[in-house]
Amino acid sequence: MKGLIGKKLGMTSVYLEDGTYVPCTILEVPDNYVVQIRTKERDGYEAIQLGAYDKKPQRVNKPLLKHFEKAGVSPKYYLKEFEFDNIEELNVGDVLKVEELFSEGEFVNVRAKTKGKGFQGVVKRHNFAGVGGRTHGQHNRERAPGSLGGASYPARVFKGKKLPGRMGNKTVMVRNLEVVKIYPERKLMLVKGAIPGPRGRVVYLYGN
Repeated sequence: MKGLIGKKLGMTSVYLEDGTYVPCTILEVPDNYVVQIRTKERDGYEAIQLGAYDKKPQRVNKPLLKHFEKAGVSPKYYLKEFEFDNIEELNVGDVLKVEELFSEGEFVNVRAKTKGKGFQGVVKRHNFAGVGGRTHGQHNRERAPGSLGGASYPARVFKGKKLPGRMGNKTVMVRNLEVVKIYPERKLMLVKGAIPGPRGRVVYLYGN
């Protein structure tokens, strides 16, 4: 296992050497710093805490600032723990680069948070068709969910029923995205396909 912190910059498309047209997502993957190493003896599990994207020291609270100072790393916006196979080879303060951990043609998993769409009705949230047109006297009920199926028994709505509610803003994992191109000098990676979330949202890359 391995992983890095990055950001989604947007989408583009490239042509491969054989002329294949491939839609891609552009990911910015800056240098990640090892801030802490979790050990089984001390923490009960093994993991590497990585930090990315510089943050002004005056915007960090004192406990977290001491945490970065102990590691010898400047304050970072994002901290995330990853499992690494070669954890014994890493030390606090090490720098992990995208070109060192991933290679073109490799498949990665990307964890990101979808766009939040607020409170939505059943037509938008669950693709309901509505209860009919106004010709049947519906007035303002065209987009209503309709009958929920309950009666004197069971006299309640079953859990899991498709109803209006908050839509989006969920963390999802998109698996097996092919790494099409890596630009080390620009800290960019192109992966085949789409990744959820708006431009500028933080993403977490996981290697197999």
